[in-house]
Amino acid sequence: MLATDVPTREQLVRRAAELVPLLSENADAAERDRRLPEPVVEALAEAGIFKLRVPLRYGGYEADTRTLVDVSAELARGDGAAAWVASVYSIPTWMTCLFPDEVQDEVFGTPDVRICGTLSPTAHARPVDGGVVVNGKWGFVSGALHSHWQEIIAMTEGEDGRPMPVMALVPMADLHIVDDWHTSGLRGTGSVTTVAEEVFVPSARVMPLGAVLQQQSASRRNAEAEIYRPPLLPVASASSVGAAVGLARAAQEAFLGRLPERRITYTEYGAQREAPVTHLQVADAAARADEAAFHAYALAELVDTKAVRNSAWSIEERARTRAHLGAACRRAREAAQILAGASGGSSIYDSVPVQRVLRDIQAVNLHALMNPDTNDELYGRILCGQPPNTMYL
Repeated sequence: MLATDVPTREQLVRRAAELVPLLSENADAAERDRRLPEPVVEALAEAGIFKLRVPLRYGGYEADTRTLVDVSAELARGDGAAAWVASVYSIPTWMTCLFPDEVQDEVFGTPDVRICGTLSPTAHARPVDGGVVVNGKWGFVSGALHSHWQEIIAMTEGEDGRPMPVMALVPMADLHIVDDWHTSGLRGTGSVTTVAEEVFVPSARVMPLGAVLQQQSASRRNAEAEIYRPPLLPVASASSVGAAVGLARAAQEAFLGRLPERRITYTEYGAQREAPVTHLQVADAAARADEAAFHAYALAELVDTKAVRNSAWSIEERARTRAHLGAACRRAREAAQILAGASGGSSIYDSVPVQRVLRDIQAVNLHALMNPDTNDELYGRILCGQPPNTMYL
């Protein structure tokens, strides 16, 4: 692919914005069916959303993380579940680009390939001739129902006999799906459980997770590409934060969209928009949404700038990315909570979007990687001179 054929950030963001009406129209169906409707998946593919982190040589865009933030934020204005799935796909897609080139040839040979994944080592990989045999299961696998491959993490035995986590790529056809996604938020993501039973994975599709976390890649052809240089966790943080920013904006749009027709029951105000309390609530929520965007963009700028410069990452910088992620999620949740609380009793009906936005952003804040309290503690430990208490840094 020629550089001139790659859409600009502005073009990709505009494509995402053009999808907002379709996503909004299908959001209720996604919640009901606990998965993205096929027209939504097809539209995301047509817009090139699944190509953002794919190498140029396979027709991808090699987009930076600032682009991911902007695109996801636009998608979340229409449906948080669609934005979340698109964001999550970008992470294992990026991880696939660290595998040997022949593995990438196999995976990216599928047009608009979709790769779901996880960072949790909840399975076991038994070494055998030519690879490993995997048994176990993984929960919260967003987008699994629409995926071609899954990036998995499993525990195996290292050369020194100690447990060692490995990352591997498995075709979805080799896995079983457990339809257990009955949740209060992000229902449309279809984040089901997947199961491996005696699944053989050839050694070319297996990498030590420790090496990946230390920025070691097995790809020769991606060695000079800027976007594949940063560490995994900062990349994952920057890739997923845009959905939170967009949900805060969605809450504001949903509230302001209903405002002209609303009163404040049991008061003398003829219209809610005339009440000073409404002005205070809207201003407070807008400020918190802006703060969420500030942290998201600071996170993306840190990742992208260091990628371009190819400079080393300090432990403090790695922890700071997690802190920015948590802060963005917290502020977005606070913005949605303020506006949902100001939306009145009628907002509890399923037909009022703000209740879904609130449930979705609450679910985002509960994610292990995005949890504000966990991320603040990690950052604070580093600032206080303590060692990190996690390998996910």
